[in-house]
Amino acid sequence: MTHTRIRPFNTGETYPEQHLDNDLCHAVVTSGGRTVWMRGQCPQNLDDAVNIDSHDPAEQTHKVMQNICQLIEEAGGEPGHIVKLVVYITDVRHREAVYRAMGQYIKGVHPVCTGLVVQALARPEWLVEIDATAVIPDAAA
Repeated sequence: MTHTRIRPFNTGETYPEQHLDNDLCHAVVTSGGRTVWMRGQCPQNLDDAVNIDSHDPAEQTHKVMQNICQLIEEAGGEPGHIVKLVVYITDVRHREAVYRAMGQYIKGVHPVCTGLVVQALARPEWLVEIDATAVIPDAAA
């Protein structure tokens, strides 16, 4: 791992009633490198801003995480360089589906993560938006 992850944990231990499996931590320490600040990613294509044709929170989350991974790769990094995620969902009942889908992309990464339930996102059909920050180490640049 290129960054120091302080107090890593798995959400299966923290939220056993929710059947989640996300590798997170309480803090991430980076040194040097290039920071990639991403706008909140939504369930739409990066190239043409067309929304995916789904109202399923898990499917929307997969698209969001694919966008995040693609942007990090375009910046010269990899998903393992993710240090922070902020998850916005419009319905608390979607939390488990969103976090299960997101967890597939951060297995073994242990970023810090904040989750918020919001009244709405920029488009009514969006159920999830994720804001990500990555730090690409100098050696990977």
